[in-house]
Amino acid sequence: MNRTSNVIWLVLFPLLLAPTLAQEVKRPRVFLDKNPRIVAFQLKRLSNEQLLLVERATDHEKYKPVFAAILSRAGMSRKDREDALSGLVVLNNSNVVTELLGAVAATQVEDAEQLRVAQQLAAMLLQQRATALQAHQSELVAATTSTNSVLRATGYAGLIVAGSADTAWKAVGMSPEAQLDYLHAVSLIPRKATRATLRARVATLFDQAPNPEIKLAAIRAFADIPAQQRENFQLVAECTGEPALRTTAVRTLLTIPAEFRPRETAAKLVDDFVTFAEDTPAAERTTDDFVDVMQLTDQLMGLVPAAAAKLYRKRLDAVTVRVVRINTVEEEMRYDLPYFAVEAGREVQIVLHNDDLMPHNFVVTVPDALQEVALAGAAHGPAPGKFGHPYVPESDQVLYATGMVPPHRRARLTFKAPDTPGEYPYVCTFPRHWMRMYGVMVVVPDLNAWQQSPTKPKDPIGSNRAFVANWKLEDLQDQISAGLQGRSPKIGARIFTEATCAQCHKFRGQGGAVGPELTEVYKRFKNVDADVLREVLDPSHRIDPKYAVRVVVTDEGQVFSGIVASEDRDQIALIVNPEAKQPQIIQKDEIDEMVKSSKSMMPKALLDRFTKDEIFELLSYLKSGSSTPSAD
Repeated sequence: MNRTSNVIWLVLFPLLLAPTLAQEVKRPRVFLDKNPRIVAFQLKRLSNEQLLLVERATDHEKYKPVFAAILSRAGMSRKDREDALSGLVVLNNSNVVTELLGAVAATQVEDAEQLRVAQQLAAMLLQQRATALQAHQSELVAATTSTNSVLRATGYAGLIVAGSADTAWKAVGMSPEAQLDYLHAVSLIPRKATRATLRARVATLFDQAPNPEIKLAAIRAFADIPAQQRENFQLVAECTGEPALRTTAVRTLLTIPAEFRPRETAAKLVDDFVTFAEDTPAAERTTDDFVDVMQLTDQLMGLVPAAAAKLYRKRLDAVTVRVVRINTVEEEMRYDLPYFAVEAGREVQIVLHNDDLMPHNFVVTVPDALQEVALAGAAHGPAPGKFGHPYVPESDQVLYATGMVPPHRRARLTFKAPDTPGEYPYVCTFPRHWMRMYGVMVVVPDLNAWQQSPTKPKDPIGSNRAFVANWKLEDLQDQISAGLQGRSPKIGARIFTEATCAQCHKFRGQGGAVGPELTEVYKRFKNVDADVLREVLDPSHRIDPKYAVRVVVTDEGQVFSGIVASEDRDQIALIVNPEAKQPQIIQKDEIDEMVKSSKSMMPKALLDRFTKDEIFELLSYLKSGSSTPSAD
């Protein structure tokens, strides 16, 4: 079996799967009046769908195990965890902070799946109001001494979010273990402004690191510190000469924006890295570590004088192919690189890392052919197409392409760039991904000259929208009532289309048919404005468990992603392709890892290029559907 046939095509939206799914899950019979071990055994045997159907209420303590199981079960949506948390708070006469700290403490973080649950619970805790966290300062301090590593870091992060940064720092003291926990806490803190206040203390630990492990943790923490980034770049750059620190240092430097990279430091790094490339054995020039160094080197070339950059480029060309690394962004259905340049007629290698839950590919087209190729690829479907790849049409407009890349895997694509300069789009051709997942390969006569003065290419689908904000419900919640006043249905309808909602959803009979009908979405959410807005901004907040995606890795390294059609003690059946006649059967004794996702197939950040007023126009438009008869 070749690699292409091993790749599993993930379903875009639940409605495509509905006819194939197993019959409706029935409410299980669970005896909650037995001793705790028997109750726990019964609940553990239930699927997520079954667990959510178990009777529960807040009028008797027998329901505590049910709420606790939902809160700590892998693959549960944020909304289901929040509901379970509310139930435990009532039954235990407790509070959110105490319950979440206890839930994190109960996880077995040595297990990969439980580690993810612990991180999700920690995120819920750290999104509580600072006043709520401050009221439980003693519990947060106690958490910093736990045997649970996630809880320790969460304790420090909780103190910092609560406004007790000095208390957190005092708790660190001179203990190397505590210093590591503190540094690990930095990435857990949700707000950039709060992380920025930690810069001096991270720098202190960096300067005084008693061992390499703390030094590495401090270098990683700098990637999450949006303050004094020019100084951060210079500090971390000094570590690239040490082999034990180089990989971590390079990855942090890659996260620091170009405007904060000093030219003198960049020139020295380019000189060091070119020598490093020449000294690296050929067999090691395809590793991720080497690729990261070359990616940073390439980015820094534009800060080096043109004549010197040309000489460095010539030396690199003699030992390695130019590499461009592109990552997919989890949950956002986009590449992290909107454009890059290559020199006409020169060889280049694209390394696509898929960090998303869905499979993606990378297809380069001739100029102005993105949409035509994408639609043709979707129509072609999973059968082998050009280059033997699924979803890649047999078309002269396709220049280069990878196969579908499964979640958390990578693909390499090496080719000679076109001889004719121009703007060549690249796109994911899996159905309906093209509207968000695209970019431009700019082919230029002289790469060094372009990097000295780069020019942003035109958007290949004609969008002129720039990033506005990474909107969250709390940014808008207090303004909804006033924000909905005086809105125009005509403007709302336009935004419904521009935000790509109409590609997948119908509204008053118009639009796509792969997502739920939205005409009466307000009725489904009991006319609560904030609940509807939350679903738009955070699609993973609540997901029907029967549509939750599983990612399965076998002992042989195969990766399968799909929706569970059925499961028993011996095997699992995954619906991996809406066009397949039968689900994919995987024997459980062949599974190395199975992850239950709590992520939605609908991408988040759909409205990050829209203003606050435009978001309220869209919300008002959705609200207007409840006042008219359904299109059905």
